[in-house]
This record gives sequence, C-alpha cells and structure tokens, in this order.
Amino acid sequence: MKQKVAVLGAGSWGTALAMVLVQNGHDVKIWGHHLEQIEEINTKHTNKRYLPKILLPTELKAVPSIEECVSEADAVLFVVPTKAIRSVAKQFVTVCRNKPVIIHASKGLEQETHKRISDILAEEIPKEKRKDIVVLSGPSHAEEVAVGDVTTITAACTNLQSAEYVQMLFSNSYFRIYTNQDVIGVEMGAALKNIIALGSGALHGLGYGDNARAAIMTRGLAEISRLGVAMGANPLTFIGLSGVGDLAVTCSSIHSRNFRAGSLLGQGHNLEQVLDEMGMIVEGVYTTKAAYELAQERGIDMPITETIYNVLYNYATVDNAINDIMLRDYKSEQEFEEDVSND
Repeated sequence: MKQKVAVLGAGSWGTALAMVLVQNGHDVKIWGHHLEQIEEINTKHTNKRYLPKILLPTELKAVPSIEECVSEADAVLFVVPTKAIRSVAKQFVTVCRNKPVIIHASKGLEQETHKRISDILAEEIPKEKRKDIVVLSGPSHAEEVAVGDVTTITAACTNLQSAEYVQMLFSNSYFRIYTNQDVIGVEMGAALKNIIALGSGALHGLGYGDNARAAIMTRGLAEISRLGVAMGANPLTFIGLSGVGDLAVTCSSIHSRNFRAGSLLGQGHNLEQVLDEMGMIVEGVYTTKAAYELAQERGIDMPITETIYNVLYNYATVDNAINDIMLRDYKSEQEFEEDVSND
C-alpha cells in the first residue's frame, strides 16, 4: 500500500532510509535546512557530504519547508540529532494538519533532562497530532543501506499494530524489520552503545587488538543492560538487534562515527580537536554525559561509562583511564545477572 512519508533530516541516515521508502513505492519527501543540499538532491540526485558516490532515486523530492514536507503525510520520520529533536518537534506541531504515525531513527539521550527521544516527542507532540510513536533502531550503517546491503533492524512501539505498520513501510528483500514492544530497551540500547563505541575506538587508536575490543563490548553490554533494566527495559532486548547487534557493528566499523572519534581520542587528540576533525555530530560524546549523570542519580555502577566521561570531560588520558579500570576491585562476571534476578 503506497503511503506518503515525510523524512525530517537529510543527513546520511535520513537519506538512506528515504531511499528505502522510495524503492518500496512510497511517496517520499525529505526536509533539510541547507538550501544548497536541497537543490543538490533535486537536481543532481546526490547528497555528497553525507553519502558520496551514491546516486539517489529521482523520485525522492527534497523540500526546504517542514510544512511542505509533512503536508498530508501518513507517517513522519524524525532523523535529526538528539539535541534538535525537541525544536524540530515544536516546528512540526505548528504545521501539522493531520494525525500521522511518528517514527524516529535517532539515537541518544537529551542533555540535562536525560530523557529518551520518544519521551521528548510525546511531550512536544499532542496526542491529537499523532497516532503513535515508533522507534526504528538496530545495527545499520547508512553507507551500506544506501547500496542495498542486507540489513535487519527493529521497529518498537507499545502498540504492536503501529510497529507492524512501520515494518510494512520499510521491509523489502534487503531491509528487514522485526517488531518489538520494549520501547525503553530499544532506545536505551541505541543510545548507550555509542558510549562503548567511543571506548572501542580509543582502544583501536592506542593500538590494542581484538581481545581488548571484545572485552569492552562484552562488559559494555553489561553496563547498557544494567542501566536499561533500571529504567524499566526487558533484559532480553539487549541480546537482540538493538542491543548486542547494534553494539557490535558500532564498535567495530570505520563507518561508525563514534568509533572513529574514539580512535582519534586514543591517538592523543583532545575532545575539541576530535569534534573539529569529525565535522558532524558525534552522539556518543553527549550521551556519555547524560548517561553518567543518570547512573549517578540512580546509583548504577557503570565503570566504562565513567571512564569515558573522565576522558571527555575531566581531561583524563586514555591510557591512564584504561589502567585504572583494569585495576578496579575484582568481581564475578555473574554479578549483573544476580542483580537482575533479585529485582
């Protein structure tokens, strides 16, 4: 069934998802706030800053106005940085004339409030302006989706019918969507894995090998699960696509912005230099601060997150931070499992 879909955000992931939707036969408009980029998408059918060498479908229409983008849309997909979610949602509310399904594919926690993205959207978009809010997340690099590499991710919503609607919108022969009703777990996994990817990248930048990266991914997953369960997530979610799946791909690929940023930290660059070098939002940097503060508030033990926080914000050196974490008090690997079973 052909649907009208508005994509808010013309970065790499928004563009790749828009391509999937167009290839599935939907009527798709994509919004961005750079006029040069809008013109490039419409006339050259490229988005070279974010997806170099990719030719976009001619049916994809870019627009400079949110109002024009969301007009008559059956579904609205938010794919903007976490820090922009609230402001873009406010703009959406002022121009929305119908009641679409709201989908978001962003990964992070809001600074200061520490809120998940679906909570922000629920606060800013009144119920009369939306049908449901669905989270789209999982192990996926935009660069690979754009060329049709096999990808599987999750659509999460407490209302299973809305998750199945998003599954229908996106699924095809190379892009497969699984449904899930654990919104908290999917969002927490999506946000927190970026912190661990910074650490994995830092180990790579220091010259450590596979053993070290396997260690940080495994123990990082324990931290993600610990905080996620404390927030109300189902622990089983973290061994799924939006948990260990997303963690593995983000912690081990040159396509991962957070992994590359961490690698620069490991090579001795400070945070300001890293962000200048990247030239794009590195969500893990901001999520680290939010997650560290949230863990402190709730009394959750997150040593890797704390270590990365100290590197980013307290000027700790990466090599000293690694030494400190390796020499912490010795513990049982089953501690987390025991804590969960006693909840």
